Amino acid sequence: MTMPPSQHPPGPYGAPQPPQPYGGQYHAPQPSSHPHQQPYPGQGAWGQPPLGPPRRNRTGMVVGIVVGSLVVFGSVVSAVASGGRGFPEAKYRLTVPKTVVDGTYALAQDLSDTEGEQALKGSRDAGIRDPKPVVAQYSSDVPGPGSALVMAGMYGRFKDPEGARRKMLAGAEDAEGASVAVPARDVTPAGSDITVSCEVLTMKKGSVKSTLPMCAWADENTGASVAVFTPEIARQQPGAVDLARIAEITLKVRAESRLPLG
Repeated sequence: MTMPPSQHPPGPYGAPQPPQPYGGQYHAPQPSSHPHQQPYPGQGAWGQPPLGPPRRNRTGMVVGIVVGSLVVFGSVVSAVASGGRGFPEAKYRLTVPKTVVDGTYALAQDLSDTEGEQALKGSRDAGIRDPKPVVAQYSSDVPGPGSALVMAGMYGRFKDPEGARRKMLAGAEDAEGASVAVPARDVTPAGSDITVSCEVLTMKKGSVKSTLPMCAWADENTGASVAVFTPEIARQQPGAVDLARIAEITLKVRAESRLPLG
């Protein structure tokens, strides 16, 4: 007797997967002529089999972590700006370029009016003059597919930028899923007279961990945190990350996004 065909034959990866958190949607990978090939070499970080978090989800985590530093930047500037000294003159603003780091990263989302505005709610007072948030997510296939760069900061007129720079990263450390792996330290890239503060975090989603370095700058008019995520860095041990290189990238973003007013 011939059996009728099944109405719902199982796919090559088993039953359909439920929607993932953070608004992501699971998409089963297509069969390959290399069935044992991993998305990235090795086992670990985000280079996991299909059960690992989708690329979109991990980028969302990076955005949330970096935006956390913006919250603290607003409150820190407010706290240190209560003295009697006058405010600095407004000379520079932050922009959202279409590309950064010499065109390596292309703009994926300008989140200044959403996550940026939300992060500064409750942080504005007489200690800050004319604050405007800037939050941007960039993507790239260099050095590997899934690479991302996130900048979160603001511009206006601030006091004690050095104090703000050192404390900006504290908000990122408090973000959900983040923990400090290499504590913040000051880094001055070779050939530069600008110092940034840099640290290395680990992101955890379920049992999957990845490495995330970030640096922050602050001056009298602008300040921002910059996080760099690549498949290679994600798999590195936190202590192996070249923070001098991340600092150089951060200052490149600063040079490309910080423009004179007018």
